[in-house]
Amino acid sequence: MPVEPVLHQLTIPTPFAVGDVHIYVLKGDTVTLVDTGPRTKEAWESVTAQLSAIGLQPEDIDQIVLTHHHADHAGLVEEFRHAVLYSHQDSDRFLTRTQSFMDMHDFFYREFFKQLGLPEAYLALIEKMKDPLKPMGNRGADAYITEGDTLPGLDGWRVIETHGHSQGHVSLSSAGEMIGGDILLGHISSNPLIEPPFGINTPRPVPQLQYNDSLKKIAALNPGRVWTGHGDPVLQPLPLIQERLKKQHERAMLVKSMLADKETTAFELCQKLFPSLFKKQLGLTLSETMGQLDYLLANGEIKEAGLAHGAIIYRAEGVTEKV
Repeated sequence: MPVEPVLHQLTIPTPFAVGDVHIYVLKGDTVTLVDTGPRTKEAWESVTAQLSAIGLQPEDIDQIVLTHHHADHAGLVEEFRHAVLYSHQDSDRFLTRTQSFMDMHDFFYREFFKQLGLPEAYLALIEKMKDPLKPMGNRGADAYITEGDTLPGLDGWRVIETHGHSQGHVSLSSAGEMIGGDILLGHISSNPLIEPPFGINTPRPVPQLQYNDSLKKIAALNPGRVWTGHGDPVLQPLPLIQERLKKQHERAMLVKSMLADKETTAFELCQKLFPSLFKKQLGLTLSETMGQLDYLLANGEIKEAGLAHGAIIYRAEGVTEKV
């Protein structure tokens, strides 16, 4: 008879503002590690010590499942070379970071920031945006996972695609339980982050819309508990999901009201929405601002009203222009 996997939560320090990250061990006939922590000396020492406390050594890990490619979750993949590494295909470009991808990454953000209306001086941010990639290994997946997949030794658990916080974000779902990475956190709302498109002539992803769809998918599954990447587990997540979706809609309608007063660029909106934060966390605040614009565009609440010096101007729909 197969042994039912026992879930263990390990809490690992990170060098990032988000603080500690949770990774998970499913210990049964097959030993599965879900996420790895960042590639730092302190993280590796913490991982090995906590594995030892549950009777395991790093070489006992048979397989790794990455919920997503961010460095606090995927940094130590090279330390488990003997384990089979699973991720979603859309995560793999950040795991391997080939020169062609990084060139496309820089080109996309240069053009994207111009469309948002950023002054030339802010384009230096593109290099800083790559800083979080430094505490990462460089190892591509051995096999890709997608919606509905099951993994060796994890009968009863299946892969759920939960894109939005990142492209390629996945969760693992079992009866009443979910290991959710960063798709739903109890103490803060996850950031749907803008990422490059998957080809030169393809549209960029719209993470806010993906994120909302992922929250609705989790609500339909209605797990009793979501084990999170940060903070406490979320119990009975449906009320929290409903609250997050409601607040996101309200933020978007605030952005529409601002556009009703004056049509403007995404960067000018970002400055108004985050007057004290945008300079310190420009990438995050721009993703948040663009997420609201993507949502409003998809719902016909606003439109692109033209270009000014290469930047897209946004205008509210259904609002009488003021004389």
